Amino acid sequence: MATNEMRGYSAMKDQLLTRLKRAEGQVRGLIHMVEADRYCIDIITQISAVQAALDKVALGLLDEHVRHCVMGAKEGNRRERTAELMGAVGRLLRRG
Repeated sequence: MATNEMRGYSAMKDQLLTRLKRAEGQVRGLIHMVEADRYCIDIITQISAVQAALDKVALGLLDEHVRHCVMGAKEGNRRERTAELMGAVGRLLRRG
């Protein structure tokens, strides 16, 4: 795909980047927690918060993908795009 092609998430790109940068900050915080020998449960709680933040980003991207890339696909490409979508959903659900 061309890099200048309009993506489904283009309209929310700034919001997406803000959320990802926030998650990046949370991960950096986790590194500091481990370096400071913080209590295990506190670290696990923060990991859960990072996972939730990333899940929210992923769900937003999936929503935009369905609206833009699947529903907006040419009739002949919808089946392929739907299979691609379901593969992505499967990967998101197969954690741990």
